[in-house]
Order: sequence, then C-alpha cells, then structure tokens
Amino acid sequence: MKNKFFSFFLLLTFILTTGAGCSPTVAPKSIKPITITYWRVFDDADAFADIIANYKKIHPYITVEYKKFRYEEYEKELLNALAEDRGPDIFSIPSAWLGEYQAKLAPLPPELTLTYPVTRGTIKKETIAEVRTTKSLTLKDLKTNFVDIVSSDALLNKDGEERIYGLPLYIDTMAMYYNPSLFNNAGISAPPQYWDTEFQQDVKKLTKQNNQGNIIQSGVALGGNANIERPQDIISLLMMQNGAVMMDNGSVLFHIIPAGGDQKYNPGLEALRFYTDFSNPGKDVYCWNSTLENSLNLFAQGSLAMMFSYSYNLPVIRALAPKLTFSIAKMPQIRGNAKQVNYANYWLEGVSAKTKNINEAWDFIQFETSQEQVQSYLKIAKKPTALRTLIKTQTDDLDIGVFADQVLTAQSWYHGKDSLAAEKAMSDMIDLTIKNEKEIKQIMEQGASKVQQTVF
Repeated sequence: MKNKFFSFFLLLTFILTTGAGCSPTVAPKSIKPITITYWRVFDDADAFADIIANYKKIHPYITVEYKKFRYEEYEKELLNALAEDRGPDIFSIPSAWLGEYQAKLAPLPPELTLTYPVTRGTIKKETIAEVRTTKSLTLKDLKTNFVDIVSSDALLNKDGEERIYGLPLYIDTMAMYYNPSLFNNAGISAPPQYWDTEFQQDVKKLTKQNNQGNIIQSGVALGGNANIERPQDIISLLMMQNGAVMMDNGSVLFHIIPAGGDQKYNPGLEALRFYTDFSNPGKDVYCWNSTLENSLNLFAQGSLAMMFSYSYNLPVIRALAPKLTFSIAKMPQIRGNAKQVNYANYWLEGVSAKTKNINEAWDFIQFETSQEQVQSYLKIAKKPTALRTLIKTQTDDLDIGVFADQVLTAQSWYHGKDSLAAEKAMSDMIDLTIKNEKEIKQIMEQGASKVQQTVF
C-alpha cells in the first residue's frame, strides 16, 4: 500500500512540474529569436517606444526594428527593397495607395499562430515554448472598432472575398486654419461655417490689393494648384459635398450628373467652377494667382487669412512662425445639407507579401492599433484617432480636437492603381479650367478619363 501511494505521488509530481494535460500545444524545439523590420515616414522612433516595449514583454523573443524615412525617398526605397527581397516585414502606405500595392501585401489571416515562452514547474522551473492560435480581427470588428472610412479603404477583394489589407494608427481630416488677427481687422467675428454668400463676403473683406492690382493679402487659399496645399483633396471634397459621385463599381463618375439628380445641374462641374472662381480676376472673390507663395508659407507670414489643411501641418507652421497666432475651425459645409462631409488623409500599416513572419507581423499591427496601445502613439504624434472609442478623449484637445471631431464624417475615394496619376489628373483639371473656363465640361471629361485609366 505504501509503495502504491509513493508511486502515485511521483506521477502527480511529474504532471505538475511538466505541465502535462494542458490544452496548448508544446513546441518540441526551443524558441528562435525573430526580428520584425518596420518602415514608416514622418514619425520618430520615440512615438513607438512604449508600444514596442509593451509588445516585448509579451513576446521577449521578438524584436521590432523601426526605421524612419524621408517622404521624398520612401517609395523608391521601398519598391527597390521589395523587388530585391530585402524589404521590411511591415510597412506603411497612404490609404490611397492600397489598390496599387495589393499584390505586394499579405492580407490579415483569419487566425494567427505564435509561440509564447511559458515558465512551468513548482520545484524545478523551466521555460518552454507554447504554441497558441488566436482569431484575428474580423470584418465585423473592423467596422465596429474603427470609423467608417477604414472599412471603405482597408478592404480589398481577394479570390471573391473581402480581406483586410491594412490597419490605421490614426485618421487625419482637413480643417480650416485661420488668422484671428486678420479676421478682427476685417470686422469678422467668427470663421465661416458654410460655403455660401457669407463665406464669399468674408473672402472679399480679407483680400487686399496694392495700387498695381497685386494681391498683398489673400482671403483664402483657393483656386490654384501648384502653390496650394493638397488642392486635389480640396476639389474632391467640394465635389463630394456638392453631391457628386466620385466613383461607383469601378467607374469614375464625378464628371456627370448623378442618377436621380437635377438633370440641369452638374455638381462636380459646379464644384470645380466654384473652386477656380477664386483665381479668376473677373470674379468678386478673386484672391489667388500663380505668383503668390505657397499657401503654407503665406499663412505663416501672416498674409493669408484662411487655408485648408491637415493636423500634420501644425508643427510645420509653428516651426516657420513661432510667434504667429492662429486658430483652427471645422471645414465649411454646404448650408442645408443633411449630412456633413469631411475629407480623410491617413496611412495604413500593412504586412509584406514576402515576409517569412506573417503571423508575428500581423500580430504586432493588431497590437499597436488596439485601444490600449495606440494611445501612447497618438499622444506623442499628435494625431486624431481612428478608433470610435477614443474620439471623445480628443475633442477637447486644443491642437487636434477639431480634426478628431470630424473623423466620423470623413470620406475619401478610390484613386485606382496609380494614385499619383489620378492626383495629377485632378490637378490638371484645375490648371486647364483656370486657363479656359469655357471648356470646363470637356476638361472634366478628359480628367475623368485619365483617372479611369488608373482603375484597372
């Protein structure tokens, strides 16, 4: 009897110290160190220091190497690296590039399998490798957790099924930067909320010309192309607010009258006409021409009352003009519209199709974009959130509150598989309309045709 009890005790001790009977699969080999390379632009490594450190606590065998590039060199270096099989495991791209980069990206798998170090035993402790499989973010999760624009942009079709190809750390929106001092001098108490007569009257009050007819103070940076920040985004927003359908089922439609609309009114065409009027010397709202400095520089100099841009230009303006006092207001809307329409500009974090660490790479992206982790990035980078649950935490922020307050109504549109060519087509429409407004209908048709060529 004593021997049987002793044998049972030995068996029980063996089970407790080895972990036998637990459900996770125990890997037969020790854990191999893995290095994930991560390429981005704009943000310094300190924006990700806490996230990477927290991830390291869970996965001590995974090292995340972050590398920042200048925007001007980024795409060339990325494409060369991917072609030569020396590219990163994770890289960031503008949401408008996603269709162009689909073949270079690995969609999020339904499940992720990773190895975790687990310490077991009571008397003699040892660390073993434990393999765990967990479900990935679902399409329902994507639509529930992130603002609407993300599911519109981050999903692409693969083999007849919608798949997630990237996740955002933030969503930036276009807003109005304005100079309160110039407003006060013109007797204007508040920035305009609508693109109506009041807005146009404000522009006239804020624009000044010298005796030679040269503009020495501009009311608003509208009407031009090369010397205005993101003119393609502004004209796209105006078209969308005015009711134009930019694209549907792969067909570019911004140049035609939408089905069911007033057949005597072309919303896209009128939006382009409205925009270019501000650079037409024959119009009352004339306030812009090609001789003026870039809108960002002109605003920093205190000679521009209003400009439209994103939160990423906040530090740029402060660096250019540390003593300049300026404010930020919501993007103007069309009076009477039932829904607000704002414009989104953001990047997606994706996984290279050539990576050997797809599970670890996608696991890190899901980790860094989660509510618990992304807050440290947003605080340091000063970016508006992409998560619904964090919007209220940012709306009172003096710097990014306005931008965050617009993310729920932010939209964009698919630029095809060559977004730069699509943007050039939009820019060309502006320049050609300024030169010959009478041909605006033909100019829009040609522009739409050029964008259509980038779709397939």
